[in-house]
Amino acid sequence: MTKFHAAGESSSGVKDAAYDLFQEALMSGNLRPGQMVSQRALVEMLHLSIGALRELLPRLQAEGLINVLPQRGILIPAIDLPMIRNAFQMRAALEREAVIYAVREMPDSVLENQRKLHTDIIDTVRSKPTPEALARGQEIDTGFHNLLIAATGNELLRNTYNINAIRMRLIKLDRIKLNEHVLPDAFGDHLDIISAIQERDTMKAIEAMDRHVRNARERALQL
Repeated sequence: MTKFHAAGESSSGVKDAAYDLFQEALMSGNLRPGQMVSQRALVEMLHLSIGALRELLPRLQAEGLINVLPQRGILIPAIDLPMIRNAFQMRAALEREAVIYAVREMPDSVLENQRKLHTDIIDTVRSKPTPEALARGQEIDTGFHNLLIAATGNELLRNTYNINAIRMRLIKLDRIKLNEHVLPDAFGDHLDIISAIQERDTMKAIEAMDRHVRNARERALQL
């Protein structure tokens, strides 16, 4: 595979591609929380040049996705209780703002489409919880939250959410399995949020979202 090079190729596109490769390594398990890795190993794993990697590291460190330890290597932060609490607290703050906007602006047609997606997949998983159905459920789960965040039109909020979403995906991979027991409960929370938004009840929508995030956090902390 061709390596990404930094020299003469410092465009945002190349940098974003390198960032995406790092995310893929995390999500695939090639990089694991708590792992110490050398720059040389990352260069080989991500198919980057050393220059491209060195351009990428400050961004990853600023976002809290790595810790660069001089003379030791690069540490992928462990999934511990402070990380879980901090990630969920950030998620709650951002998604609370998103539902406030949704109450004011999100069309009923969009909400009804989300309601149908949710009820259909709940029925499917309850009757036949195949890996394909659960994977579809994960897509709907991610899509629902991304929809709320994207609808704000706030690029700063969206970027902050996306950074935190990496931590959330790691927590889910490590601690929360969207199985036939978890999915109906989690999607029941989603339906409560959708109903509150359709009623244009801001406080009810905030409370429903807070409850949903709190339930997810408790599932993560139980393991």
